[in-house]
Amino acid sequence: MEPLHIVCIGGGTGLSALLHGLKDYAGETRQAEITAVVTVTDDGGSSGRLRRDFDVLPPGDIRSCMVALSEDEALLSRLFEYRFGAGRGLKGHSFGNLFLMALTQVMGDFSLAVRTSSEILASRGRIYPATAKNVTLVAELESGKVVAGETRISRSRSRIRRIRLNPAHCEPLPQTIEAIARADLITLGPGSLYTSIIPNLLVEGLAQAIRESPAIKATYINLMSQPGETSGLTAADHIAAIQDHAGGRLTDVAVLNTGEISEEMADKYAAQRSHPVLNDVDRISKLGVKVLGAKLLCQDDKIRHNSTAAAAIAMELARRGRRRRQAQ
Repeated sequence: MEPLHIVCIGGGTGLSALLHGLKDYAGETRQAEITAVVTVTDDGGSSGRLRRDFDVLPPGDIRSCMVALSEDEALLSRLFEYRFGAGRGLKGHSFGNLFLMALTQVMGDFSLAVRTSSEILASRGRIYPATAKNVTLVAELESGKVVAGETRISRSRSRIRRIRLNPAHCEPLPQTIEAIARADLITLGPGSLYTSIIPNLLVEGLAQAIRESPAIKATYINLMSQPGETSGLTAADHIAAIQDHAGGRLTDVAVLNTGEISEEMADKYAAQRSHPVLNDVDRISKLGVKVLGAKLLCQDDKIRHNSTAAAAIAMELARRGRRRRQAQ
């Protein structure tokens, strides 16, 4: 049977967690073919420094996705994730970011550098930046203030009213549009709502391509709120924000966690002004979105999505998407 085609859209650790789980289905059994579309608005840390110094797209989120999909999680993956702890100009940089930057300079094309790096890591999937243009994220806050730059936006204590890209005219890669058109499943998240998920949908034509695709579109709702960025937002609020920025309904299914967060972990996060996202199922249904609940929680030192459980949900939805495509 032809592998199921899954396109995962997002950024940060949330997307990496889902890809890590899906990787096992893209191995020798070839049950799935995975494409990751990654946001390129990061301007903090190592990625931000390289972006400013060398005028390259931020490599951090893409590097994390390459490692998550890597067939060899031993030496090469550890090398790409290695972060220098000292050295003038080197401290804080990860080796993978420096490698991607250098390869971009040599090859003259960031997307080609990503593809070559993925081959070196034997990544079980394709990874594309949301756009090849060097864009900046701009947010209008409820206070009326306009803030530019992902780092400054994520640190804001005022709720976000709307975000946009500067420059506004930026196009996706043709390969991304092709992957979306033949997908059985398209996932959004998990990940930061305004700085990892929505920025991808602001790239010209991307939201429309997703809407026109016959694939099932699933949004993985975050487990916890992010101080400032999503404080007080419910699951339905997440869906509504995506629809608002995408110019209409984009989600078929909302994937919600039904696992219980321990009191100890809830208190730990509450001290950082982060709280569990409320699953307001009735409001989600009124938005025309189906609800799929499952125990997706992994909590040890942090609260995060369980990669294996999240990937299993994605595979089941992709099978439904394949049947829907075949019935058309």
